[in-house]
Amino acid sequence: MELGNFFKVLWKHKTLLIIIPLVTIIVSYFLVKNLPDQYVSSAQIATGIVDESSHLLDLDPTGMAQDQQLNHKFSNLIEIMKLKKLINQISYKLLIHDLTDPLPFRKPSKLMSTLNDGAKKNALKILQEKEAKLEPLSFYNKDENGLNELLRSMKYDERNIRLDLSIARDEDSDFISVSFESENAMLSAFVVNVLSSEFINYYTHTIKKNENDAVDYLTKLVSDKRDSLNSKTNGLRLYKIKNGILNLEDQSKSIFEKTVDYQDRKVQAERELASNLGAIKSINEKFDPKDRQYVEASVSKYNQAVTVTQEQLHMLTDRFVRSNFNPRYKASIDSLKARLAQQLDQTSDKYITNPLAGKDELVRQKTQLEINRDLAKYGIASINKALTELNADYNRLVPFDATVKKFEFEIEIASKEYTDALTRYNETNLRSTNSIKVRLVEKATPDAAEPSKKMLLIILGGVVSLVFCVIVLFAIFFFDDTIKEPAQLVNATGLPLLGYLNTISGGSLDLRKLWDVEHREKMKQFKELIRSIRFEIDQELRGEKVLAVTSLENHEGKTVLAISLAYSYSMINKKVLLIDGNFLNPTISQTAQPKLFVEEYFKNNPDNYDTLSSTINVMGNHGEDITLLEVSDENFIRSRFNELKVKYDIIIIETPPLSSLNKSKEWLLFANKILAVYESNKGIKKSQKADLKYLKNLNGKFSGWILNKANVKDRF
Repeated sequence: MELGNFFKVLWKHKTLLIIIPLVTIIVSYFLVKNLPDQYVSSAQIATGIVDESSHLLDLDPTGMAQDQQLNHKFSNLIEIMKLKKLINQISYKLLIHDLTDPLPFRKPSKLMSTLNDGAKKNALKILQEKEAKLEPLSFYNKDENGLNELLRSMKYDERNIRLDLSIARDEDSDFISVSFESENAMLSAFVVNVLSSEFINYYTHTIKKNENDAVDYLTKLVSDKRDSLNSKTNGLRLYKIKNGILNLEDQSKSIFEKTVDYQDRKVQAERELASNLGAIKSINEKFDPKDRQYVEASVSKYNQAVTVTQEQLHMLTDRFVRSNFNPRYKASIDSLKARLAQQLDQTSDKYITNPLAGKDELVRQKTQLEINRDLAKYGIASINKALTELNADYNRLVPFDATVKKFEFEIEIASKEYTDALTRYNETNLRSTNSIKVRLVEKATPDAAEPSKKMLLIILGGVVSLVFCVIVLFAIFFFDDTIKEPAQLVNATGLPLLGYLNTISGGSLDLRKLWDVEHREKMKQFKELIRSIRFEIDQELRGEKVLAVTSLENHEGKTVLAISLAYSYSMINKKVLLIDGNFLNPTISQTAQPKLFVEEYFKNNPDNYDTLSSTINVMGNHGEDITLLEVSDENFIRSRFNELKVKYDIIIIETPPLSSLNKSKEWLLFANKILAVYESNKGIKKSQKADLKYLKNLNGKFSGWILNKANVKDRF
């Protein structure tokens, strides 16, 4: 499917492409010449969404909102302006104006003219009530439904207002433009200003109500969180008073420090005890039993004094440990140690001289070590007792600490909740004071009439009709699967093409006058195409003589081609026999009025031989319901054809179409070559697929197609 073919279709229908747009332009002119002038009024509303100067108190520290968020905000505002309740406000005000003002915006409709004073008063009452409450008119109430009909008759209803109303954001600015187009400049300005004011009032009221609800909610929330925080704080305070707790952390820290100190002292005392025990054991090994008995007997009275002093020192040391090593006991302990040392020296001085007197120093050391051992031993006992008391005090603080920590954790959570609620309250309260940023910055005013669009509409009507015609022709061309050119026939059938014939203009074709002199100019191209086909047939026959002309259906041009070929061959001094084998439609027989017929010749009737004498002879048929093989058997018919081949240079047979099944195929048995005529502007039918397959399986007998009535240029 080539573009050039489509242009051919357009050129073929050029008259249609001229007449239809011209008629459309004329009709459009009469339709639009009486159209009233149109007036457009516009207003601008500042939203404060993009304007940073309106966000000084609530400026977002993270930066301005993203483009998508801005688009969502503007879309939300525009959709609010398109709400039915706001458009209804315009309808109510327009109708109230026309009912009360002596200069209405529009000429009263028929329904408006029928209203009496009482009906007008009732209508005004209902409209004013609905306007004040922002309510729609009910279709179920008779009076209100009548007002709906009245609004529609005046074209003040919601649907008609929306048709001429335009609301859009001005590019990337902070402004929203509202415009309305009508036949009255005052009406356009009125609609825009009413919608703008109603939108601002509705939006302001809605935002304020939402903000007040949010502030009230947050005020109650802050109060509840503060009361919860105070309650938990008082609970902790009362618990500490009840259990005598000042500061658990300091108390536990003090106990821990004392415990660590006592542990250190205990380790030191245990180290002293172990060293003293070792030293005493070493000294005891140096004494024998007799000497020890002697020493103990001689110093008995001094030992008693030492024992008393040791007991006093033990008691004082115990007090010193219990008092957490209070320094005031230190002097007394030092005094007792000095007395004990003096008593030990006296004991050493009173030793009785004997052979063992050299060991007096060891005795004194042993006694001193025993005293130190006893001091360390008693000190460890006192420290263990003090550690036991400290552990008991620490264990007593553990449940208090857990309870206090629970109180403190709850207080921390309550404090955070209170702080968050207070922050949100402050932010919301601050924003509510500066939240309404939508304002009308430019009111709509009556303006001059818009430039006339009548000429544009007329031209547009013509262009649209032309485009529509082109589209329709293209659809016809695109879905048209008929064959118009030789190449299309070859592509559709897969069989070769031998030639084509042009369309012969005029009325019905008289075959007897087809080659007359008076038709010479008319038939010039046709005769040249016949000559071309004749040449191609000669190349195909290659000495053979029997040529069959068939087609897929009736009335495709077989008769014209057969007669034309016969006449063309006679022009080159060929002796031609034209056989009319189409029993169903014997056009050749009816035209030529032959004396010899197929039914007689192929019945072996020798009387008919002498009739075949001129250059062109025609063998017709009687047009009966009969087939060739019903006339005679195949062998006899073949012998007859052999006799004809001797007498004639070329034998042309017009057969019935292939749609007649065997009636055509019986003739094709005796043909050397076969031509098939196909009329252009037809498509290949599904039922003809079998006939095409038959032609392909003729083993070279099929020479090719002759496309009849082809739409080709005159090249001669």
